[in-house]
Amino acid sequence: MTHIVNTQQATAWNGPEGAHWAEQSGRDNAVNSALTTALLTAAEIGPGDHVVDIGCGTGESTRLAARHAVRGRVLGIDLSAVMLEHARAAVAVAGLPNVVFEQADAQVHPLAEGQFDVAISQFGIMFFAEPVAGFGNIGRALRPGGGIAFLCPRDMAANAWYVVPLSALHSRFGSGGLPESQMFSLADPAHLTEVLTRAGFVDVRPQPLDLPMGFGASADAAAGFYLGSGPVRAVLERNPGLTSELAGDILVNALRPYESPDGVLIPGAHWLVTAGRP
Repeated sequence: MTHIVNTQQATAWNGPEGAHWAEQSGRDNAVNSALTTALLTAAEIGPGDHVVDIGCGTGESTRLAARHAVRGRVLGIDLSAVMLEHARAAVAVAGLPNVVFEQADAQVHPLAEGQFDVAISQFGIMFFAEPVAGFGNIGRALRPGGGIAFLCPRDMAANAWYVVPLSALHSRFGSGGLPESQMFSLADPAHLTEVLTRAGFVDVRPQPLDLPMGFGASADAAAGFYLGSGPVRAVLERNPGLTSELAGDILVNALRPYESPDGVLIPGAHWLVTAGRP
């Protein structure tokens, strides 16, 4: 992997957090497919475009972008070696020769200036240690007139998929309100617009998108997913008296009201953001 500055996130995504998401790749309702559809529609990827997918994870959005850029190419970038291993395997099975992956820190990775037409990211760019520098690096890699489209969460309180399970655990074992999470670092639209503008983007447009997040076929399956996630593991680590079994029971009870014929679907409030490079 090339030089990284976002060491905290690199440690997380090359440790249990990355392994957990890699294990969950391909799981039904891991993320509502409607979110990816909305992202790619906003990105307006053309058949000959060169695309970079920031924080691509196991590569679902990368593969779908490649099906739009049939005569172009798509580069997926992520900090996580284990997630990229799954991404490469899925691309091989899908037979997509126009996709490559690199393990890199997009904030500082030496992308050639003007080599891409479009940058996309599905919940992968809230974690920059220096967001202006990160977006600036991506912007320089876009050709003049190119654009970026990405998804990020809105205010934490509006995202039941995060608040419901974490509040259930904190009500039993936490103290005070839920801790701040970098996941919501771009929730304020004024701050988001300022960051992108300072990074050199123009015509910054955050549009609200309310779509649920899916976490499994049942409350038990969803609880199993949450138990492996970083925020829940952090609660377990801070509370030695909270066993995985007890936490699982608490989560199942909290998630049961969100069961539906289509699985556990929990409300989510997102920004779908587009911006251009002058």
